[in-house]
Amino acid sequence: MSAQKDKNKKNNSNALKELKDEKVLENKEKNTTTDSNKTNTVEEKKTNNSNEVKKDKEKHLEKKSIEKEEKKELKNTINTEEFINKENKKKAKIITALICLIVFFVIIIIFSVIFAIVHTAKSSIAQGVSINGINVSKLTYEEASKKIEKACNEALDIKINLKYKDYSYIIESKDIELTFNYKDAIDEAYNIGRSENIIKSNYSLIYTGLFKKDINYSFSYNEDELNRIISEVSTSVPGIVKQYSYYIEDKELVINPGQDGIEVDNEKLKNMIKNEISKRDSKRLSEKSKIDVIEIPFNEVKAEKIDIEKIYSEIHTEPKDAYYTEATETTKFAIYPDIDGIDFAITMDEAKEIISQEGLSEYSIPINRKKANITINDIGIEAFPYKISEFDTRYDASYYSRSENLRIAASKIDGTVLMPGEQFSFNAVVGERTVAEGYKDAKIFSDGQVVDGLAGGICQISSTLYNAALLANLQIDERYNHSFTTSYIEKGRDATVVYGVKDLKFTNTRNYPIKIDANVANGVATFVIYGIEEENEYKIRILPQTISTIPYTVETIVDPSLAPGQTEIKQAGASGYKVVTYKETSLNGVVISNEVISNDTYKTMTRIIKVGPEAVPVVSDNPAPAEPPVIVEEPVPESVPEPIQEPVETPVETPIPAPESETSPVEEGNGE
Repeated sequence: MSAQKDKNKKNNSNALKELKDEKVLENKEKNTTTDSNKTNTVEEKKTNNSNEVKKDKEKHLEKKSIEKEEKKELKNTINTEEFINKENKKKAKIITALICLIVFFVIIIIFSVIFAIVHTAKSSIAQGVSINGINVSKLTYEEASKKIEKACNEALDIKINLKYKDYSYIIESKDIELTFNYKDAIDEAYNIGRSENIIKSNYSLIYTGLFKKDINYSFSYNEDELNRIISEVSTSVPGIVKQYSYYIEDKELVINPGQDGIEVDNEKLKNMIKNEISKRDSKRLSEKSKIDVIEIPFNEVKAEKIDIEKIYSEIHTEPKDAYYTEATETTKFAIYPDIDGIDFAITMDEAKEIISQEGLSEYSIPINRKKANITINDIGIEAFPYKISEFDTRYDASYYSRSENLRIAASKIDGTVLMPGEQFSFNAVVGERTVAEGYKDAKIFSDGQVVDGLAGGICQISSTLYNAALLANLQIDERYNHSFTTSYIEKGRDATVVYGVKDLKFTNTRNYPIKIDANVANGVATFVIYGIEEENEYKIRILPQTISTIPYTVETIVDPSLAPGQTEIKQAGASGYKVVTYKETSLNGVVISNEVISNDTYKTMTRIIKVGPEAVPVVSDNPAPAEPPVIVEEPVPESVPEPIQEPVETPVETPIPAPESETSPVEEGNGE
């Protein structure tokens, strides 16, 4: 048993030894392998470095190759199903977006159509619309028309007051036939949002609703009437410049020096009037004042200094006899009037010395006049055998001072000869109206009233001559109507004159000279124009037509000098008128023309009635015993007659003026 144990121990020991030997052998092998591996590692490292370089190159080449392959693959895959599906999806999205957009616009259009239809169906003006500042939103066409028409009527009530210092001239809308053309503006307002283009209509509605729209209406007026008023104002304002003038009286050259003054800027004034009218909007209509005041624009103007040498060159003549030539196959009948020889009776230096004196209202230069040996009157009827025209007016011969004024003015015109193309000037021929010339005080128009003034009445001479010139078919170059109607001649046929301001001028447009004969006697002022009968002699008719009548107003003033209840007419009233005058021209009984020669406006003249003061009852300290009341029917006081509107007159060829009384309107302004 022990032997067996020893045997087993020995076997175990041998086994352990073998195991150790195996381990040692393994370790040796391992070490040998390790050494071998170390050697291999160094070599491998060298090999690996070389391989890595190669690999890098290979990788680079491989990368390029891959990129090329990818590009080829990308090209090859464009038409692949996958790519097509992706593109289809993109297209589907775009189509969907477009459909949504189209649907959106369709909805907008549908709502726009509905919006437009609703607006059109309302038959009212769009929101935010106004005309000249007057709101017409949501009004029907008829309502807007009434509202704007009312506003325009209110605008027409506004007057324009042209002022210069104390001078004033009132222009009413009817004076210039002012009208407001508002219908086009209402049409424009109503048609907003009613265009055939729905998009445009809705844009207009939205824009107008947000930002508002004001439409201005235009206005129209009578250009001739406005020009006439401006011309009257420019010649009537006080202090207007007067240039020097001269005329020959017997053996004297009378020179009136000029006066510095103002000159109205007519064009600027006209623009100011038009601008004032254009401002009559809602804001202006809300103001209480119904008068627009315009300060008359003017320029300070220096009068020309007297040029005595120029005057001498214009008047100096040698005497020439009057003569005429008979008509021949190659020449016409011609008349050559006599010409007086005129020369200074003093030297030029002496004449200059006279006009060098300052502060004089006129200068007199003595002249020598040498009459021609043969005058027109010496030739007689042979020179002027044909009566071209004749016209006369009536006057009150018992009114001596006025009659004398007529005679003096007519005598200066009598015998005047005008050559073909020569112009006649009333102021140049008659000269300034002064006391030295023999003129006297008589009734004139001044500031809307009839007052006494120097040389009153001579406008009857200018008016009579004007009609004779019209009937002779002469060319009228300058003529003004009176501010008020006159009793001696029909409305539309008068011609007022104011020395240095308003003149009557006409030109001989006939082929031969004419001669003017004037005569004032026995209550009749007559002008006859003589000449040579021409191949075509026209018959002229002057036809005034009253377009409108403006009744005069009545003013009552208390006069303490009159007894209580007593009345006295201080000034007879006169209605105002608008008159258009036509000239009808006939040849051999056939009317060949009918032209307007004037548009005249005559102001109203206030009727002034003086009345006595009311009676003051006397109160007694010891009143009488009361008696039974007695009822007495008091007389009804006489009422002041209202002005009667005259009917439109029927044109007549020859007026028959009523005789003139001292209280009748006679002449106008500044001694005329």
